[in-house]
Amino acid sequence: MGRRKPATGEAQDGGWLGFMSSASGTAAKTRTCPHCRATILQSASVCPICRKSLRWEPHTAKHKATGFSALHVEGSIRHPEVGENWEYMVLVTVKNEKGEEIGRHMVDVGALGPGDLRAFDLSVEVFTDPKPKR
Repeated sequence: MGRRKPATGEAQDGGWLGFMSSASGTAAKTRTCPHCRATILQSASVCPICRKSLRWEPHTAKHKATGFSALHVEGSIRHPEVGENWEYMVLVTVKNEKGEEIGRHMVDVGALGPGDLRAFDLSVEVFTDPKPKR
């Protein structure tokens, strides 16, 4: 059904994950992407949704953010060749270590007709600031 990808230092496309700016402030602060209006990490120098550059940073070539895919699950659903249409919604829920819900987001809705297939890919990317703490 689904599979977990081992944590590595590379993104799914083989490139290095580099969304975090090395001049990051406090972890988990957010802002809005000026291009697509998505809520993203304040430390991002590239929007993970529209993949557009957010700011020019001459030091990023020397200090690339390190990151890895902590979780990756792929799966699909297929409507049988017969029967009525199905409706679906993609819902992501984030819980803390106590099992308390801290985030809940509907990502997409849609419909499947007979024979239709939808594939889903969920990734949790983790970023760290490569600058050593003193």
